[in-house]
Amino acid sequence: MASTISAATLKVTITEDITLNGSNQGATNTVSISSVNEVYKRIVTCPANVDTTIATFQTGVNTADNAIDLEDVRYLRLTNLDDTNNIDISLQTALAEGGTANASASILIEPGKSFMMGSVHDGISVDDDAATIVTALNDLESILMNPGTNAVDVEIFVASV
Repeated sequence: MASTISAATLKVTITEDITLNGSNQGATNTVSISSVNEVYKRIVTCPANVDTTIATFQTGVNTADNAIDLEDVRYLRLTNLDDTNNIDISLQTALAEGGTANASASILIEPGKSFMMGSVHDGISVDDDAATIVTALNDLESILMNPGTNAVDVEIFVASV
């Protein structure tokens, strides 16, 4: 079976708009990501008091339920759609290619705000024994959401080639 999907270019634009003392201090930055032929987009209601896995990254889409091929991901965005409540995201990392998670980094996402990253393959690392830059990066294995005591809607968008 031949695919009927034509790859396209994803254009991502980030704009900060602020004027202080009569002077524009904002900026606009745009990046184009070519050859995108897969998009994973979903709005998930994460139930209160429960960790919810919203994405899993593996070496192939057939290696785990609902897996996204980690080597193909070029852009990832998570947005907290709640207007009141924070969420904690836990980025689960794996030392071995396509392995199970063995470390995590947690990040607070305030209401209406987003978290973005590019490649999830060799794109993140966590080190708990030194406060120095880590250059040997690992794979993102999955993303878990912890909404705390309130259910929170989260949007995930992943673009792959």
